[in-house]
Amino acid sequence: MAASRKKDKLAVAARSPRPRRDSARLGPGRNRIYCGDAAAVLAKLGDGSVDLAVTSPPYDNLRDYQGYSFDFDGICSQLYRVLRKGGVLVWVVGDRIAGGRSLTSFRQGLAFQDLGFSMHDIMIYRKKNTPFMRSNAYTNCYEFMFVLSKGRPRVFRPIMEKTKRSGMEMLVHNKKSDGINKKTLAELKPEKTRTNIWDYAVGLGGTTCDRFAFKHPAMFPEKLAQDHILSWSKPGDLVLDPMCGSGTTCKMAAANGRDYIGIEISKEYAAIARRRMAGIQKRISAQP
Repeated sequence: MAASRKKDKLAVAARSPRPRRDSARLGPGRNRIYCGDAAAVLAKLGDGSVDLAVTSPPYDNLRDYQGYSFDFDGICSQLYRVLRKGGVLVWVVGDRIAGGRSLTSFRQGLAFQDLGFSMHDIMIYRKKNTPFMRSNAYTNCYEFMFVLSKGRPRVFRPIMEKTKRSGMEMLVHNKKSDGINKKTLAELKPEKTRTNIWDYAVGLGGTTCDRFAFKHPAMFPEKLAQDHILSWSKPGDLVLDPMCGSGTTCKMAAANGRDYIGIEISKEYAAIARRRMAGIQKRISAQP
């Protein structure tokens, strides 16, 4: 990552909360985990009050979420309302693969377009160490990360990677339909924007070092949440996770100087999220 993008100071998180953009509907306060139905809690948030949402829904009944149901239409229509113009929703989703792919992810993507979202990017979350082998197909090692925007994204702070070589070289230029390679002297930059396929280790030490958080059955890695937060928001922005589970998005928002709101219907999972937030807040408070 470029030096200017390495990490926003943790101390930023200690500032006073900003006033809401929609003062007519005060709704829940910032920097809290709320235990309740996502659609109902979202309904209390002001229009255009959220800068970024990063979440992963339960899909295809692949995990037991203590019997709770998932109101896709209710939650997603509220997400569109509460996102500000230029706000981004990162929707991490996969498909059931047993018996043929369910294509739930595709259906959800089209439904988001019908709501008014722009499918700004379709990114891939590739799991480096997936343990699931298949007898009649290649090992499935990825999920989609739909980057949905409400208009043109307000913020894009790309994560940069070093190039393998840099300096002046003869590079292919203006190749046309005749297929002839024409070269011109140009500069190879020392850094380039990362591709939209992101690799993460999963499990203890990869997903998180918080052992107790694995009581939740389906977490995405802290680094995944952090990378999206750094890419699509600025310090002081409000980051939302309407199905926050163990609190990964909220933890990484706080760690990187953003405000957060987490919503979780399960009391058990909300308690895990609050415990993780207490840990990161203690770390922030200890910063000089």
